[in-house]
Amino acid sequence: MTNQNPEQVARDQVDAGLLQAGWLIQDKKKLNLSAGTGIAVKEYQTSIGPADYVLFVNQQPVGIIEAKRAEEGQHLSIHEDQAEGYATAKLKYLNNKPLPFVYESTGELTHFTDYRDPKPRSRPIFAFHRPETLLQWINEGDSLRFRLKNNIPTLGNPTDEELDAINKYSTHLRSCQFRAIVRLEQSFAEAKPKALIQMATGSGKTYTAITFIYRLLKIAKAKRVLFLVDTKNLGEQAEQEFMAYVPSDDNRKFTELYGVTRLKSSFIPADNQVYISTIQRMYSILKGTELDETAEEANPNEYMAAKEPMPVTYAEKVPIEFFDFIVIDECHRSIYNLWKQVLDYFDVFQIGLTATPDNRTFGYFNQNLVSDYGYEKAVIDGVLVPYNVFTIQTEITKNGSLIKMGEKVDKRERLTRRKFWESVDEDIVYSGKQLDKDIVNKSQIRTIIRAIKENMPAMFPDRMDDGKFEVPKTLIFAKTDSHAEDIIEIVREEFAEENKFCKKITYKSAEDPKTVLSQFRNDYYPRIAVTVDMIATGTDIRPLEVLVFMRDVKSRSYYEQMKGRGTRTCSLEQLRATGTPAAKFTKDHFVIIDAIGVESSQKTDSRPLEKKPGMSLKDILANIAVGNREEDLLSTLANRLIRLDKQINDKEKASFAEQARGHTISHVVKELLNAYDPDTIMNVELRIKNENPDASPADNHTAFNIQHSKLIEQAVAVFNNPDLRNFIVDIRRKYDQVMD
Repeated sequence: MTNQNPEQVARDQVDAGLLQAGWLIQDKKKLNLSAGTGIAVKEYQTSIGPADYVLFVNQQPVGIIEAKRAEEGQHLSIHEDQAEGYATAKLKYLNNKPLPFVYESTGELTHFTDYRDPKPRSRPIFAFHRPETLLQWINEGDSLRFRLKNNIPTLGNPTDEELDAINKYSTHLRSCQFRAIVRLEQSFAEAKPKALIQMATGSGKTYTAITFIYRLLKIAKAKRVLFLVDTKNLGEQAEQEFMAYVPSDDNRKFTELYGVTRLKSSFIPADNQVYISTIQRMYSILKGTELDETAEEANPNEYMAAKEPMPVTYAEKVPIEFFDFIVIDECHRSIYNLWKQVLDYFDVFQIGLTATPDNRTFGYFNQNLVSDYGYEKAVIDGVLVPYNVFTIQTEITKNGSLIKMGEKVDKRERLTRRKFWESVDEDIVYSGKQLDKDIVNKSQIRTIIRAIKENMPAMFPDRMDDGKFEVPKTLIFAKTDSHAEDIIEIVREEFAEENKFCKKITYKSAEDPKTVLSQFRNDYYPRIAVTVDMIATGTDIRPLEVLVFMRDVKSRSYYEQMKGRGTRTCSLEQLRATGTPAAKFTKDHFVIIDAIGVESSQKTDSRPLEKKPGMSLKDILANIAVGNREEDLLSTLANRLIRLDKQINDKEKASFAEQARGHTISHVVKELLNAYDPDTIMNVELRIKNENPDASPADNHTAFNIQHSKLIEQAVAVFNNPDLRNFIVDIRRKYDQVMD
């Protein structure tokens, strides 16, 4: 058997790719353009020589393929001029215009350029486009990238302040949402293939996404958008939000204007505009296999075992151009390793949504961060509430324990929980990390639950109702379902309550987990819910005020997502209506009870603003009055003022402003946090370097210290007024809340 030359191998692979995409391949001597919609003619003669392939659709020439051997894949770009030359040349026997669609391909690697774009730029694609698609593009006239640049109004490169001033959707969008959409559309206008939206959990990422999807469908005439999630639960929530969304310029709901479908099988209807799917389901569709639905329940980053990625293959019913855009929810966890193939398959713009990006996320999205709206900014704006931390550490959690040889111990099978007695035949030394997995120590669980019960009244002193403390809505994160069962049993005992007081919400609950979740969100009972993973991310429970961590967390981003369950704001009316009738104030903070040490680890990005929990508000203000400017002091004061702002009435807010040089509490809080904000500090350093390019590092450092000191003094200047300090202390005393 003779070896084929590299050029012929490449041609054979290009032929195979064309055939799978629905093209017929013909030799120029056997030309029959009526044989099908799309014909790829080999070695067609042009005015500058024979082109490797000329693409005809409905008997009209539309494109060129320049085929190269595999070794040329590393520098396909040097062949772009050659391919463009064939596209602009005259075809033999035809007086054609320049052909818009140009490919360079080795059969293994293919680049594509659409010369209808404002600034034509090649991009790698998984496979060739189908002839029906090129016909549709020709009939449309303008390309998608042309419409993104010219149809959507742009605003240049405005600052945050300018965007706030010109937010025409102020009744429709928050400022952070408006800014994200404007900068995303600027990214589209520049044809950047990937963009990342970072918005704190609870600040409205999905609503933002639906708004820009609506604009893409209506203004840019996009055909289809894929909304990609990584759990079935998130897909169902996204579907509900699309169904509820009403755009600002139309009284009809989104689903009355555009077709929205959530994929529940391998069938994909072609006549919708928005498709909601788990990445697991889309992966199975592209592999051509059936999906076990349990694979859609837990997020793949946290729970799926590593496996050798099976490659996706070309899917005729879902060609690479089926979608124009893919929006990836929780993109920090679902787009790597096994799942990345789904995104590499489609020829689309990609938009990532996350509250907790990591370095991989920034890298994947080409460092194109169009929205940077973190937790602290959201707290300052009143979009989210701050939190305080209460730590419980038991001796066994810290140091582990010992079971001596010969002791009779109670053993239990993991799954059935069937107990049996047995003597241990060797000493068992166990660490805190083995608790509730290999070793169950109910006394340790009881100690934690008892400490929670005893300290809750101090954390929420306004929750006494007829002499009885009303337990705030509390969510406990357990390690396993078995651990959750132990916690539920002990919670009911220690709080002396009935079954409905504390329930489990996991995928393995005996009761329908969605029903229990709805009760937890809207009804008085349960007061305490225990979960392993089901409501760790993406579930909105506004009246939730306490998070208890009795399990460690594998990743930083997952922990931030879990914390995000408590950040949602909740008005006093909502709080009372959704199961906390004893509440006297709007939800002004939430509490993390850390029984595992996760908050003190390096697994957290956001930190509580409260840095001086043992210091009274009066002492904090006194420290600032005499010149103490440390960061922890300013952060703590900002936290106390944020909470105060949610409790006092309009008249009291006006009195504050009167004594604070006309500034609102929100403005004062922004100044306090801005004084030590890393982005602000970096901008000051850059400005000094730019203004003094020849200055020495020492001179720049001195100049920076002067500017930073001015920033700090500007932030605390209002507190030089003793009347304002006294007003704050007095009004705080009126509402009589004790700092935990």
